[in-house]
Amino acid sequence: MPQSSFSRLWTDRSKPAYKVRYALRHPGRVVPYVRRAGRDLWLRVRSRGSHVAYYRAVMASDTARSPEAAVGGAPSRERWLAIGRMQFDYLVEHGLRPQDRMLEIGCGNLRAGWRFIEHLEPGHYYGIDISPDILVEAKRTLVRYGLQKKVPYLTPVDDLRLDFLPDGWFTVVHAHSVFSHSPLDVIDECLAHVGRVLAPGGFFDFTFDRTEGAEHQVLREDFYYRTETLVGLARKHGLEARFMDDWERLPHGQSKLRVTHAAPEPAR
Repeated sequence: MPQSSFSRLWTDRSKPAYKVRYALRHPGRVVPYVRRAGRDLWLRVRSRGSHVAYYRAVMASDTARSPEAAVGGAPSRERWLAIGRMQFDYLVEHGLRPQDRMLEIGCGNLRAGWRFIEHLEPGHYYGIDISPDILVEAKRTLVRYGLQKKVPYLTPVDDLRLDFLPDGWFTVVHAHSVFSHSPLDVIDECLAHVGRVLAPGGFFDFTFDRTEGAEHQVLREDFYYRTETLVGLARKHGLEARFMDDWERLPHGQSKLRVTHAAPEPAR
């Protein structure tokens, strides 16, 4: 494993010692971090403990400054396009077909979604997000790329129970940079319900910030989990989760799990 990856896996970014070392190495980022921490405190107080309300407010604030930067912190439109292309190419390499029916959780402003919509048959893309502000930007992305005839569905949600969606409908479910910003109870809620909407033989890919040290979070915006924690959570809900080794070679900074229905027990 490259040294940079090794360091990323073991570093606990919530520790004061890490923050001090980072500040000494990157003094120009201290003031932006302090501003972010102040915003984090204010939004946490205002959201009264609700992570969805808190992160919706974060997205509203970030989207007002830059829709591209609000989605995964892309510093430029070129980077926004590159990360979306990477997600799209990976799923196409793994067999994403025009006839697939896709649910994208945390679709944002369609960084990858516009490519999925273009690739899929009309009406086969469904994007959800907790942020109404970013979904307004998603609609602008549709217009920019002339994808109205693909009639995608875009809707805001308050949770990940997915109770308004049909049973066994989606052959592909996708969530990029969603669980990296989610506490464990939100991930648990999603895994408890995604199996119902997942078609037989379908899969659910999600990325997460991986650590092999202590699990931790930074400013309630960035969460770091051990692989076995999320694999065990999927198993609790009758799902199988597989670590996607080939995703690790790509320049993205997160890891990926693929979740499927558990194989039926062999007949005795």
